[in-house]
Amino acid sequence: MRRVLRWLLVMSLAAGSLVAIGGTSSPAAALENGLARTPQMGWNDWNTFFCDVNERLIRQTADIMVSSGMAAAGYEYVNIDDCWSTRSRDANGDLVPDPQKFPSGMKALADYVHAKGLKLGIYSSAGTTTCAGYPASLGYEQRYTAMRDALAATGRPIVYSLCNWGQENVWTWGMPVGNSCRTTGDIAANWNSIMGILDQQVGLEAYSGPGGWNDPDMLEVGVGALTATEGRAHFSLWSLLNAPLIAGNDLRSMSAETRSILTNTEVIAVNQDGTKLIIWSCNGGANQRWTRT
Repeated sequence: MRRVLRWLLVMSLAAGSLVAIGGTSSPAAALENGLARTPQMGWNDWNTFFCDVNERLIRQTADIMVSSGMAAAGYEYVNIDDCWSTRSRDANGDLVPDPQKFPSGMKALADYVHAKGLKLGIYSSAGTTTCAGYPASLGYEQRYTAMRDALAATGRPIVYSLCNWGQENVWTWGMPVGNSCRTTGDIAANWNSIMGILDQQVGLEAYSGPGGWNDPDMLEVGVGALTATEGRAHFSLWSLLNAPLIAGNDLRSMSAETRSILTNTEVIAVNQDGTKLIIWSCNGGANQRWTRT
């Protein structure tokens, strides 16, 4: 562990990392659905593809997640984000997969992903429309707790990830409702965004633990102009935060370096061990140090 932490510190300082941590606290009560006992790991299409999502991409990503060694390293969720449905519900009020994007339908796609030993995730919004203007859940489920209860009523193990963008102090009430909750606005593939989000995690450690994790948004490793060094530090810091590790790059074309970052089992082990990272603000100075409790 000492060697792993030294490696993380070197990588972070090389990329301009900055945080200082220490202390202990007790986690808040988490959602007791038996899931997400460690931070969830997977992939989401949004950071790279936005609305350009289709079943071919999802099938190919599931294939690569297995063949690249990511599944063996712990990644299991293949998540479909916004823009997967038609622009209106059907006559029964049901959401309809876009037949151009998903001609085989969602059940066939889920069966394909499950056959790989993986799980399929899908997105909706608690409002009347999604971020991209597609029909959402308000009026069909009543905000976050009703959706939690509806998912539980299916009798199937479904991880429930909340996105309230850190508004309304979601960390103070999110753990009993969902298995993770977003603590900030959306991340971008640049170092300033990553560091700005990291700074916002100060003081949130008491609201994170087995069953309910603080989510500082998805990984930008291998996305855009983010350098390999920045990606390595980003992955290391999210691992130390016990954040969900949700890759956002195009797995089909990722470099060997990106793959090595995402599948570094020693760093992943730090993320999955459940101990806490306590962050103290130090005004962004260059001489900051950090440890793990």
